[in-house]
Amino acid sequence: MSEQRVAVVTGGSRGIGRAIATKLAAQGTAVVVGYAGGAEAAAQVVGEITTAGGRAVAARADVADEHQVAAMFDTATETFGGVDVVVNSAGVMALSPIADLDLDDLDRMHRTNIRGTFVVAREAARRLRTGGAFIGVSTSIVGLQFPGYGGYAASKGAVEAMTLILARELRGRDITANTVAPGPTATDLFLDGKDQATIDHLAKQPPLERLGAPGDIAEVVAFLAGPGGRWVNGQVVRANGGIV
Repeated sequence: MSEQRVAVVTGGSRGIGRAIATKLAAQGTAVVVGYAGGAEAAAQVVGEITTAGGRAVAARADVADEHQVAAMFDTATETFGGVDVVVNSAGVMALSPIADLDLDDLDRMHRTNIRGTFVVAREAARRLRTGGAFIGVSTSIVGLQFPGYGGYAASKGAVEAMTLILARELRGRDITANTVAPGPTATDLFLDGKDQATIDHLAKQPPLERLGAPGDIAEVVAFLAGPGGRWVNGQVVRANGGIV
């Protein structure tokens, strides 16, 4: 069996997930690029990694479907020999005041963000090798309480709760479990539907006076996934440039 570490990254075809997949690959990790619908985009990520000399394969999986998630982990084992790192970056967001939120949108966020995280975390708990790491992705909105984000923040608050419990349930196995909670980050998911004035306003919120970049978040995830992050466990890391 190869000693190369192997990562499964859901939502790996775009945005923060794509940045995480390419960053881990650049550090020498073999990567399974999980995607739900963006087959072409996932293939581009795999191509970028392999062109740079890395190892990667794409795997389609709806994170809320336990059978598809199990098959994605099977792909990691069959292709690369096992699983050492799991990053659940897949997520959906619908913005609306709580009074006006369409419950179908709430159910959609619940299915992907809560059930999806749970399914991926459950599979990770069963499959991660000794020395492994699970990293969930939340949002700093959980602590910032921006109006319009009630449903989304609720779903991501669940991500934080289950990940912190997972860390304690993995006692004795030398596996860490943490959550990274990005602040406003310049991804298609975040920018969609926002006018320039809103974007400029949000960019001024952190003391560093800019939006985060996907690469900023990928650096934090790579730290938690690597040898330098082994003593960080059961934590929520708010990667947001100091926004309060």
